[in-house]
Amino acid sequence: MFDFDLDKMLFSIPVDKHSPEDVRKVLEAHPEVKFVSLVGIDIGGHDTDEKIPVKVFLNDMEAIMSHGVQTDGSSAILPKIAELNDARVDIIPDPDYCWFVDHNLKNLDYETKLPVGTLRIPSALVHNKTEYVGARMVLKKSIKSFKKDLLQTMKEHPYVFDNLGLDSVDEIDTVDLTSATELEFWVKTPDEEVSSEMLSTAQTLKEQYWKRTIGAVRSSLEEALIMLDHYGFHIEMGHKEVGGVKAHLEKTGHYDHVMEQLEIDWKFTNSIQAADNENQVKYVVRDVFRMHGLDVTYRAKPIEGVAGSGEHTHLGVAVTLKNGKHVNLFSPKDLTQDYLSPIGFGAIMGLLNNYEIINPFVSSTNDAFNRLKPGYEAPVSAVTSLGISKTSPSRNRTVLAGVVRDVNNPMATRFELRSPNAHSDTYLVLAASYMAMMDGIDAALSNEKTSADLERSISKHVGEEDFYLDTNRAYRSEKNVFTEYDAAERDRLFGRAPRTVYENLCAFDDFPKKTEILKRDGVLDDLILESYRIATLNKWQTDLLERIMPNTRKLIRKTVKVHKDNDCVDYDVTYWSKIDKIRKQLGQDTLEEQCLLTRISIALHTGEFEKASQLQIEMQEMIEDLQDLYSVYVRNIF
Repeated sequence: MFDFDLDKMLFSIPVDKHSPEDVRKVLEAHPEVKFVSLVGIDIGGHDTDEKIPVKVFLNDMEAIMSHGVQTDGSSAILPKIAELNDARVDIIPDPDYCWFVDHNLKNLDYETKLPVGTLRIPSALVHNKTEYVGARMVLKKSIKSFKKDLLQTMKEHPYVFDNLGLDSVDEIDTVDLTSATELEFWVKTPDEEVSSEMLSTAQTLKEQYWKRTIGAVRSSLEEALIMLDHYGFHIEMGHKEVGGVKAHLEKTGHYDHVMEQLEIDWKFTNSIQAADNENQVKYVVRDVFRMHGLDVTYRAKPIEGVAGSGEHTHLGVAVTLKNGKHVNLFSPKDLTQDYLSPIGFGAIMGLLNNYEIINPFVSSTNDAFNRLKPGYEAPVSAVTSLGISKTSPSRNRTVLAGVVRDVNNPMATRFELRSPNAHSDTYLVLAASYMAMMDGIDAALSNEKTSADLERSISKHVGEEDFYLDTNRAYRSEKNVFTEYDAAERDRLFGRAPRTVYENLCAFDDFPKKTEILKRDGVLDDLILESYRIATLNKWQTDLLERIMPNTRKLIRKTVKVHKDNDCVDYDVTYWSKIDKIRKQLGQDTLEEQCLLTRISIALHTGEFEKASQLQIEMQEMIEDLQDLYSVYVRNIF
């Protein structure tokens, strides 16, 4: 357990304690909190972490809270916005959301014997004193736009209130957008390597799923859950996920060769707070596990051939009435008669119909695309499942957007977007999702469609025309999307999914009308979209050049001939010939021909991104063939 008293530590300062007097009182009562950090989120999802000594902050609190601090914006990821010749960015504190304390678990304060803490205050990034920029500010603008447009649309089409059990928009006090994420991650002993075959076998046999944790993993998970609960995150559970292998008990009594996948879930809250909470949860989990000598990775697909790590994102819309009652706008008046209200149907239709321009924010890394493959409980097609019947909620884990509902609990109705991962920028994913959902709601209500009408729309077949949805697409399936359709059928029914980061970003150009949805009310303008595109392309390019291609060369060098020419069979010779041919095509130049890795490198350095993207797909297919052939080859060697 911890070597310090959690009950004596400061974990957060809630919204109602943000007055200068209250903040001063709290910080003076907790001398272990030595620093204050104004946390802005740039367009790449990275947060700032400047350290202001608490004494400096308290002496100038009013000015800092009003005007923030100035920083060199060229150090943040804000391409086309904060350039070297126009780099001023101010970080302005946001008093409207909870402030968390980040604890350095390896640095105890001498006097209090508690970890040194940094008060992290979520903040806005402001370029040249006027332009609010960064991912967090995009989400704030999208929420404002959604609430305004929703109330106006409901007011103009009051027929919708019949299905909600309300009389009019005048009953509504506030619109409440709620969200939650689920954090999956891999944990391992440093520098440990476990064969993908062992991991794949364990996954197939379901040897790890929900299994009892042991050793340092158990201690780390328990301590992380206890600490997270002190933050007020209302932790619901932590458990083992599908991936992993059994750790080895060493003679010292410690477990080694740890390679396990875990998940932590916590309660929903308003959307901005949910994204803020997720950031803090990741820091706490990583810090606690490191205290036990374990590495944590939030990569979407850290190990090929086994399950990746998702971060299912839940989306809900409710209202608080003037009488204090809460009403879920996705739930119909009678859950046994309709799956969703017209607003709920409109929202899920908007999400699916516009997913092309949401996906660039969801799948923005190479790992994200490596995860989205059939058979690994990760969605490959933009489709939903409503359920077999009104009284049998869907638990189809193969769809992109699941409809979560409980006939006995109208407040439980929400959508589960299953494609994000821990490296998806939750602020931007939520922002784009809300803009897309509002587009569908506006279409449904403007055409005064009933729940029955909209159920028929979302259940339509390919070739059927609809007032909103694409004629050449289907949007609902109650089948296993991975096994009931082959790749060609999935593409025909639900549209072809992008295969690389570059292809994904092309959606902003390929679907201009849908991209305009993101720009409504200035939520995402051309400059921000271009900034995001450049930042994401740079990350894609760097990851290919600095990680994926060097790792591919290592793989080629490890894929060596193991049979002896004087002691082998024709089977060995034939397989090695196929393997060696792929090795050379992938990584060995000749005077006459450049290998695939060289051609990718040249394409990236010369800005031929479309060519590099196509070659990347070819590289991935060759690597899979190489690994499959080599696995068969080595099994035949005595």
